Amino acid sequence: MNNLQKALRNNALFSIISGVLMIVLNRQLASLFGTSNNTIFWSIGLVLLYFAITIWLEIKKQRRTAIIWIIIQDYAWVLGSSIILITKPFQITSTGNLIIGIIALIVLFMGIHQTIELKKFKNKTE
Repeated sequence: MNNLQKALRNNALFSIISGVLMIVLNRQLASLFGTSNNTIFWSIGLVLLYFAITIWLEIKKQRRTAIIWIIIQDYAWVLGSSIILITKPFQITSTGNLIIGIIALIVLFMGIHQTIELKKFKNKTE
């Protein structure tokens, strides 16, 4: 397994774990975030599981365009999280904001790592 595949695997595993936790603990997360609406948590959890499946497929295929799309989605997650943290459009608790920030940092580092490894991988295959 090359470093690009390892970076993608880490992203897929993090997405699976996060998705399952959001589905299973949706009520507890809603409480932590200060809302009674738990729909958003299990919905995002399902999307994360789908995202993980798409990443898992690219671990073997390693199609450059698909991997770039994965990386773009990671950066979009970070951007969206940053907008939520800066503009505060929802009544999210301090704990909820902290969770959003920590996850955004983890996703940012995974996106950067994948970008670096994709660039190295590209250079090796050209």
